[in-house]
Amino acid sequence: MSAEAIKEELEGFRKDFQRLRQEIGKLIVGQDDIVEGTLAALIAGGHVLLEGVPGLGKTLLVRTIADSLHLEFRRVQFTPDLMPADLVGTNVVLDTGSGGRKFEFQRGPIFGNIVLADEINRATPKTQSALLEAMQEKHVTVGGQTYDLPKPFFVLATQNPLEMEGTYPLPEAQLDRFFFKLLVKFPTFEDLESILDRTTESKSPKAEAIFDGERINALAKLVRQIPVANEVRRYAIAVVMATHPDHELAAPSTKKYVRYGSSPRGAQAIILAAKLNAILDGRYHVAREDVRKVAPMALRHRLILNFEGQADGIPADDVVQNILNNVKEPAIA
Repeated sequence: MSAEAIKEELEGFRKDFQRLRQEIGKLIVGQDDIVEGTLAALIAGGHVLLEGVPGLGKTLLVRTIADSLHLEFRRVQFTPDLMPADLVGTNVVLDTGSGGRKFEFQRGPIFGNIVLADEINRATPKTQSALLEAMQEKHVTVGGQTYDLPKPFFVLATQNPLEMEGTYPLPEAQLDRFFFKLLVKFPTFEDLESILDRTTESKSPKAEAIFDGERINALAKLVRQIPVANEVRRYAIAVVMATHPDHELAAPSTKKYVRYGSSPRGAQAIILAAKLNAILDGRYHVAREDVRKVAPMALRHRLILNFEGQADGIPADDVVQNILNNVKEPAIA
């Protein structure tokens, strides 16, 4: 593909992304960063963990994205008594009509393009592990038989940071499967006024489908064609290495508050998200500023704080910011 053709494709990418963001904006008010971060993760082929108190529109956001993308939407309310079979499905006995019986697999709600895992930390580790296989392998296994999930397949999970009683914290292995962790904040005065205007009047806005899963896959391929200079790639690697307290690049806050840092998936998420951010900014190459912008979203859930960090209530974002302030440029010779 020629340079002119790539530029034309990238311009179409930006227009499509803007149309999609505007369509979602008909229902979602004042969460531009959350909307952009979620769409970026979906285009990159990743899953998203949304954290915020109840009533901030997390469920509405996921449903609106599914409507805008003309994808099949499924919602699962995670509770302590939810079993893996309730999520992935199970084999049931059916009459054949001729006096015999047979086993037939009844698919669970996970068989959708966009699956909302509502209050994911309320499910037991056994159920969480069933979701883990689906997120990583894009298939489920029941009774020794493997069933492929629809393509594209995205998990958008929510969790409430306030009501922690009766919850099961997500294990590090599952947290690492999420491309981004996004913090949904309370709306401003003006945003809340707009929300009331849209939700308490006689007419309610509705998002229209912009494009389908095939277009999402095409955009994902286009993102991967954006070049990354070696020094920018090394800078992203240095940022990830600086999350490990025993590494020579470790930042002061890392050594003091972190027990274990990010996995290589963190570096992969940073590079892919930085490529997409460059496209949206009208550039055809990735800069260090792109890495710095997406690093908190890609790393905040991949840092395991030590006892001192937990006792002092140190936010993971503060650690990441300290890392970004201390990593030198160029990071590695």
